[in-house]
Amino acid sequence: MTTLVIGARGSVGRHVLDQLSGAGEPVRASVRNPASAALPAGVPVVAADLAAPETLPAALAGVRQVFLYATASGTAAFAEAARTAGVEHVVLLSSGSVLLPSARGNAVAEHHRDVERILETSGLRWTPIRPLVLANNALGWASSIRDAGVVRLPHPEAATAPIHERDIAAVAVAALRDPGREGVSDLLTGGALISQRRQVDVLAEATGQPIRVEELTPAQAQEHFERFGPPEIAKSIVEFIAAAARGESPKTDTAQRVLGREPLTFAQWAAEHAGEFA
Repeated sequence: MTTLVIGARGSVGRHVLDQLSGAGEPVRASVRNPASAALPAGVPVVAADLAAPETLPAALAGVRQVFLYATASGTAAFAEAARTAGVEHVVLLSSGSVLLPSARGNAVAEHHRDVERILETSGLRWTPIRPLVLANNALGWASSIRDAGVVRLPHPEAATAPIHERDIAAVAVAALRDPGREGVSDLLTGGALISQRRQVDVLAEATGQPIRVEELTPAQAQEHFERFGPPEIAKSIVEFIAAAARGESPKTDTAQRVLGREPLTFAQWAAEHAGEFA
């Protein structure tokens, strides 16, 4: 049963590809530009772009399962192409924010809700994977750490339970290899709550370089995050951090239940990614 990994160069998609391939599962990778894919030898690579529906039929030909990270604007076209191709199961990388009452109205959460609604009414069998806070969100600090040895953020003591992208992929692979597996769509987090300030300290330990924290007011944070994205996305990030400061970013045991082991720690993630901060 061939699985198509859409967005195979992404931080989670690449691990899904590697884990399926390592388990001997037939797998196909889709990327926008195969010439620059840099994926493992022996893995078939096809060109596909959700924003270009005409690329989907060839990518989906002979595929029975799909790992999908979608945008709301491309999901309906994907669903139609997947039905036509006879796809039997879609595992969607969604967001745990769709499960949080405090995130209702948040732009990021509503985006993921929109994607889920499209698949819910598509007629396809689908399974969402819902990580709340990704450990690799910390890569957003890399530039300021490299340039100035500083992380600028609001609510430094706000605590979340970041999850390693390899564990997110492992939960997705569990859903792909065992359709109907219970618990894979539950709120997915790492195994420990850790404040933003402590995350910075862990990165300093991993890199061997001092890193200071510069606290921002909510207004300053809004302006700061708007440098990297549209205002509504910046606002959603500020809202998520404020909710965490109020203790509204939980820790769950989903990863442990699904994987049968403790999830990887933020310290492990930091050690693996230390070179990106130096």
